[in-house]
Amino acid sequence: MTERSLFEGGCLCGAVRYRATGHPEHRMVCHCNTCRRAAGSPVVAWVTFAIDGFDFVEGDPKSFRSSPRVARTFCRSCGTPLTYRRDDMVDTIDVTTGSLDEPDSLPPTHHSWLEDSISWVRFGDGLPTYRKTRSEG
Repeated sequence: MTERSLFEGGCLCGAVRYRATGHPEHRMVCHCNTCRRAAGSPVVAWVTFAIDGFDFVEGDPKSFRSSPRVARTFCRSCGTPLTYRRDDMVDTIDVTTGSLDEPDSLPPTHHSWLEDSISWVRFGDGLPTYRKTRSEG
């Protein structure tokens, strides 16, 4: 993992910018139905930071509930998906890896929710895969 402790990113149009400090807790590629639909993409890569080290530093993203316990944010202007927060995990925030200025600095460590994967999506990266989450197998 990178030794850096400051990460910055934002949306496609530049209206929203964020900063995360500290070391990320998790880095994964999600194949679940809701991430896929929210991003309009076959998979979404996420990195998890402590919420006390994360701030939007420019712009005001729009928030919406993608399920009763989950809030996501995106840019009001260009629609870039930015974050994911679960009500039962108040100490962390997931950030779309692709919205980081330097996404190569935080590569994923595994794939989750393969039970929802689209049949034609195949990765040859050798990373561990889980039908649900790492803790659920």
